[in-house]
Amino acid sequence: MNSFFIEFRDPLFSIIVFFSIIFAITFFSYWWSKYRRNEDSKYLDKFLKQFSTLPSKDELKVLISSGDLSEKSWLLLAHSYYKSGNYEKCIEIYNEILNLGASKNRQETMFLLGRTYLKAGFLERAKQIFLSILKTNPRTPEALKSLLLVYEQMRDYKSALDVLEPLDELNEDIFLESTYLKVMEILNNNKITQEEKSKKLLDIYINSHQLTYMLFEYLFLHNPSLAWEHFDHSKSELLSDILWKIEPKDLNLDIISQNGYLRELYSARGDVELAKSSSVFELDVLIKLEGKAKATLSFEYMCDDCKTVQPFVFHRCPSCHSIGSLYVECHLSKDFYKDIGEENNSFQ
Repeated sequence: MNSFFIEFRDPLFSIIVFFSIIFAITFFSYWWSKYRRNEDSKYLDKFLKQFSTLPSKDELKVLISSGDLSEKSWLLLAHSYYKSGNYEKCIEIYNEILNLGASKNRQETMFLLGRTYLKAGFLERAKQIFLSILKTNPRTPEALKSLLLVYEQMRDYKSALDVLEPLDELNEDIFLESTYLKVMEILNNNKITQEEKSKKLLDIYINSHQLTYMLFEYLFLHNPSLAWEHFDHSKSELLSDILWKIEPKDLNLDIISQNGYLRELYSARGDVELAKSSSVFELDVLIKLEGKAKATLSFEYMCDDCKTVQPFVFHRCPSCHSIGSLYVECHLSKDFYKDIGEENNSFQ
């Protein structure tokens, strides 16, 4: 017995026991974690198989009400549907979450539902959602801004301008929004003539010096002489595509000769010979070609805020909804109209 207790008190024996315990714990932890990973993987596979084909509305109702997944997980799934453009399933998930009645993030879910309705084009439903949010939480800037977008797309500019009042009380900067909506209201008013519209738009530009592209786009299209009369030389590059498309008969050669960029632009187009080169690569190439090749300029439109590129002109960015953030980029492209013109001349 004495020899046994001596061995038990031996430091080497204690070290062996200590490392044996550590090994046993490590071994058990490793296999337990592996087992849990396998179980989680099986559960995930089982869950994903349910969505190998899109679930019906009734299936979604059962899945959400069962509580197998947290509300946050369903919101993430709805967001993935939103990103992929499947607004129908996204809407169904948000509605089912709200129908449970015990949603922890009810206001957030309602806002996301309203945003999805807006994106999908269900403007009346989106309006009702945002009004419902504001009825209980009137000091919600995001809901107010979204409601403004709804009214704008519905062309109810008076209601959109009314939404700006509570935003102003919340210390939001509304000057640009207000100017933009007033311009949109004028442009979509069929009861006033083009001449009256031109005058009203010019007054807005003189007083605000904002929305330059939007205002001069209309002026150069319907009243070129008035546009040239109030032309801002510092905005030449911003208006590149508008200026490029002006008919030769509507050009103001006196203003063109006084502006370096305009001299290069119209020399590249072949209307004048006032520039031999340009610091803009595309214009420099066209000037050097001297109309001997079937080349012209094409344009893309980038939002200066979110940097998304669109093939068409926008006044409010379709991605981030900012106003007056348009940036025009020019590129060399083939002049297809020149081909058509030459084909027509061949029959003469």
